Amino acid sequence: MIVRDKRTDDPNILAIPNDSYRNFWAKSWHRAIYMLERLPLSPARTRSLRNVLGWIGEPGRKIEIARGHEDFEFPATRRILELGGNPDIVHCFNLHGRYFDLRELPWLSRQRPVILDLRDAWLLSGHCAHSFSCDRWKTGCGECPDLRIYPAIKRDGTAFNWTRKSEIYAQSRLHVATPCRWLMEKVEQSMLAPAVSTSRVVPTGVDLSVFHSGDKSSARALLNLPQEARILVFAAHGVRHNIWRDYDMLQKAVVSFGKGANASKTVLVALGEVGVGDGRSEIAGGVEIRFVPRQGPETVAAYCRAADVYIHAARADTFPRAVLEALACGTPVIATSVGGIPEQVRGLHFPGAASAAPIGEEPTGALVQSGDSDAMAAAIHLMLGDDSLRQRLGHNAAKDAQVRFDVRHQVKQYLDWYHELVPSRRVAPEMQLQS
Repeated sequence: MIVRDKRTDDPNILAIPNDSYRNFWAKSWHRAIYMLERLPLSPARTRSLRNVLGWIGEPGRKIEIARGHEDFEFPATRRILELGGNPDIVHCFNLHGRYFDLRELPWLSRQRPVILDLRDAWLLSGHCAHSFSCDRWKTGCGECPDLRIYPAIKRDGTAFNWTRKSEIYAQSRLHVATPCRWLMEKVEQSMLAPAVSTSRVVPTGVDLSVFHSGDKSSARALLNLPQEARILVFAAHGVRHNIWRDYDMLQKAVVSFGKGANASKTVLVALGEVGVGDGRSEIAGGVEIRFVPRQGPETVAAYCRAADVYIHAARADTFPRAVLEALACGTPVIATSVGGIPEQVRGLHFPGAASAAPIGEEPTGALVQSGDSDAMAAAIHLMLGDDSLRQRLGHNAAKDAQVRFDVRHQVKQYLDWYHELVPSRRVAPEMQLQS
């Protein structure tokens, strides 16, 4: 595994050494930045000086970034095959992490089969990971309605970026994976489509040895949550300020729910907030909202088991793992019907539902339109007010996750695909899928 930042001692994970392959002048100033970051300066002062040193070391690169052109100046990309020990396949994730030169895709795809595994739509656009309601990514971008969307750019270079990506893809032969049909349909409408040699929709899987049904009372005792309360859980990195999530919608839904219910016995756990300690909370519509910092998988699973309902209010999303984790723990999900979420949650039919599960499929939660806080409040009221319904949905959710979202299924689909792409090579015994 070749990554931008190595955070483990695992010898099979390597940091891509881009700075080592820059010219002498640039390397000298990168060393100066490295030393600067170890001085006892304020964060603002460090950022300012780092920017100045960056301009001195690589003025051409900085000018391109200032023009809104996406940064592809990562010279170690050409060394990936050498660094990776002469691999049979290159499987790429999240290439907008500021470590990979996209211009090397034509060369790389001539050397080895290259799989682009998309988790968002950045490869299809002039800069953004999700375009919300904008369709300019289909025709060339330009006149971007929001340059601040991650990954943000400083000026509107979106038409240039779109054209450059299109030219890169035109010279490449690529294999594309997405976790849901929704994103694959975007690929098929994009400038990436002509470069696609083979494609697969491979749903994300979760570790069912961690995320599984369990005793609710024990989970609440472990997490110091009230036994008799109705517990809702919502998870996101930076709960209140995450651009992809819709905390305002969730808060309005909670307030609306509180008007018609005994909300004083309801707790919403907002899991993944940044910069908070244990115990911070606020009241919205009579509902207590507890903010909890990011947790490890075992603790996240305990929160899912402790919850009566998992809430996923999103403005944009692809195939969120948090939804799968809740379903696997036997917790029904109320979510906005965006991106690939309707492929995860089989919706319950109720007034205000965005969609419902087809006949013959058992519902595992409820889907509402993005921004429809009243419908979300109605779904919360319906589930929390009917123990039998909630238990049935939770049973369906755990059963469905075992069938569709086991990480071992995901691994097997990848390995089968690898065999198709490199039929003359066998996967080593230690890499074979464990039963």
